[in-house]
Amino acid sequence: MGYGIVTIVIVIVAIIALFILLYYIPVGLWITAQVTNVRVGLFELFFMRIRKVPPSIIVNSLITATKAGLKITEIEGETKRDLRTQDLETHYLAGGNVPQVIKALISADKANINLTFKQATAIDLAGRDVFEAVQISVNPKVINTPSVAAVAADGIQLVAKARVTIRANIQQLVGGAGEETILARVGEGIVTSVGSASTHKEVLENPDKISKLVLQRGLDAGTAFEILSIDIADVDVGANIGAKLQTDQASADLKVAEAKAEERRAMAVAEEQEMVAKAQDARAKVILAEAEVPKAIAEAFRSGNLGIMDYYKFQNIEADTDMRSSIAGSGSKKGSSKKKD
Repeated sequence: MGYGIVTIVIVIVAIIALFILLYYIPVGLWITAQVTNVRVGLFELFFMRIRKVPPSIIVNSLITATKAGLKITEIEGETKRDLRTQDLETHYLAGGNVPQVIKALISADKANINLTFKQATAIDLAGRDVFEAVQISVNPKVINTPSVAAVAADGIQLVAKARVTIRANIQQLVGGAGEETILARVGEGIVTSVGSASTHKEVLENPDKISKLVLQRGLDAGTAFEILSIDIADVDVGANIGAKLQTDQASADLKVAEAKAEERRAMAVAEEQEMVAKAQDARAKVILAEAEVPKAIAEAFRSGNLGIMDYYKFQNIEADTDMRSSIAGSGSKKGSSKKKD
């Protein structure tokens, strides 16, 4: 009984050990590599596991490259050689996408595009899709610009859309600007070309002038793409910006003129009120002066400078003056009341 249990334990341990051995030394993958003439040893596969590199990714990529006849260039000696596991392991450990790089290298090799292994890995590590870049280099891509509004010299707004055909520039994929920069520069070129036209009709008659001017400016400089053509897809007439600006300016001028007129009216009203106040002040002074006359007459009587006859003569003269004023239609109420007295 005890011998049977020991046997079972040994079998289980042996099975577990076999699975562990096959995990660290994938014999099936090694046989596949040998059949496809890929030089890789069992110890290499074992150390890949130790370094936490999936052997299937490296070996399958090597098989694909070998079957495609892919060679890479030695930088120092300019000689062609086969890919090695160390090359792919290094790129994988750096965070690269090994299968994508192999696909890009094979596609570039078949299309006679000069793409080295170092360039491909650098593009991949830079965060760009190197396989898509090779595809765009082989098969140019068409991107549509958003609607770009521009104003001609006569004040008419034009809304243009363009189709830009671009091809990837492999040599500038690392550090080169992307599609957003291309679209921004094309939009700027459209605004410049439309703004330099004397009339909007000139642009509508020859929309190809826009594309010619934009192409002459070399908008693809410093980008990861090469512009092959720029085609104006649509040009629509927008608002009359010039007339609108003139209307707004006239409205602003009118408001300024009204403000100045209101200021002048307010100053005139203030001046009128000031004159009324001065007139009231003058009347008050006259009334005060008239109030001093009786006092002066009384003082003259007391001092003997004025007699009773002189006073009567003064009264007669004043009555005669009031009568004449009354006959003339401008009699004084004050004089009339004095006459009655």
